[in-house]
Amino acid sequence: MLYTILHRGNTVWHDPKMSRSPSHQSWHPASWQGRVAGQQPTYPDPAAFDRTLASLGRLPPLVTSWEVERLKGMVAAAQRGEAFVLQGGDCAESFDECSSENVVQKLKILLQMSVVLLYGMKKPIVRVGRMAGQYAKPRSADTETREGQTLPSYRGDLVNRSAFSTGDRVPDPELMLRGYERAALTLNFVRALVDGGFADLHHPENWNLDWVQHSPLAREYQEVTRSITNALEFMETVSGRPLHHSRRVDFYCSHEGLHLPYEQAQTRFLEHRQRWYNLSTHWPWIGMRTAELDGAHVEFFRGISNPVSVKVGTGMSDEWLQELVQVLNPQNEPGRLSLITRFGAGNIEEHLPRVIRAVRAVGANVLWVCDPMHGNTETTAEGMKTRRFDNIIAELEAAFRVHQEQGSYLGGVHLELTGDDVTECTGGARGLTDGDLARAYKTQVDPRLNYEQAMEIAMRIAGRRPPSAPPLA
Repeated sequence: MLYTILHRGNTVWHDPKMSRSPSHQSWHPASWQGRVAGQQPTYPDPAAFDRTLASLGRLPPLVTSWEVERLKGMVAAAQRGEAFVLQGGDCAESFDECSSENVVQKLKILLQMSVVLLYGMKKPIVRVGRMAGQYAKPRSADTETREGQTLPSYRGDLVNRSAFSTGDRVPDPELMLRGYERAALTLNFVRALVDGGFADLHHPENWNLDWVQHSPLAREYQEVTRSITNALEFMETVSGRPLHHSRRVDFYCSHEGLHLPYEQAQTRFLEHRQRWYNLSTHWPWIGMRTAELDGAHVEFFRGISNPVSVKVGTGMSDEWLQELVQVLNPQNEPGRLSLITRFGAGNIEEHLPRVIRAVRAVGANVLWVCDPMHGNTETTAEGMKTRRFDNIIAELEAAFRVHQEQGSYLGGVHLELTGDDVTECTGGARGLTDGDLARAYKTQVDPRLNYEQAMEIAMRIAGRRPPSAPPLA
């Protein structure tokens, strides 16, 4: 029998049978409700909220435990320095942009970046999209005021709507079902593309984005793909058989596990594994705003068996980080925990060495990932949020250098990017300025790298030198 548990004026469905777990005797998917849950909306109609979560809990999972465990093995390889993680996508996905064109554009840019990294780093690339679920966003304030009117903040399409009106800003539980549906459609199309040969390394021309063919970076990319296809053809000629692993790639999805009722509704206990999995995504993460040790998000994350990440910023002390590591990965399981550092170009030299030493002091097995985006956000004189490409590069360059100096391995990069021709971050190959931002500023939340800027980062990491630019490492 299902019953409900009160949570800030709303209720969440909970199955009493779900309280059992051999590895987490005191944990169940609803145990987070006994903790303070930051960044959660309050729904005005509790009955509608309950009905929505009951429906969501009956729907099939979006991912499988086999996929999750395979990803965990690849993350463990990255921890050992045997692979590199490329994680990227939109700051916040939009329901309106769930189209075949947008999905293909995202997949194309990540595939192009990964083939450049594969060519330059000579190791497997773990491809992870910020997609198929990145529909909820944390906000610095619960309300927003415009021209004397105060309304709830826009918290992403999973919660409410972006238009500034009373009806649009009221949290609507039905949007969780719309989010599930959009995520399912996105994942289904990605899987169909990958299984159908779209990601075949023999045909990288499938990934070309027409609007950038004039770019010097596009020419450099074509050189890389020609080298790879020539090498594949040579190996297959010599061996007399096709290299099947080059015709299909693994692709995983990730999102911030912010909206806890949504995450709980898709969390299942699998008898054949005797473990709990959040099957709304392969790889959820905790943001800095919700990483409190005694908070609801850490409580929820500690019980699921997915690989998980935590964003680490300047405000996180060594002691806080050490306790988080021990709570989230008490068995020190390889592939389980990643730390995504986001200090900003001006702070990384001070903070990254100390957190590396702090984690090493407790013997924790983690994957280090650099997010050079979030610590470098600023606002122009006209009030537009942007990021300077030079600062993004500076933080990434410092991350590689500091990890090398500390004897650790930077095993991944976490980027907000798009395959569209946007002008949201300044600098890069075209030398965008503040005056260019208004031309194609499309993001609803944070600024993203466009194709050229993202490809320049990939080429620098890979050691290939774009025009007038030094390599990263």
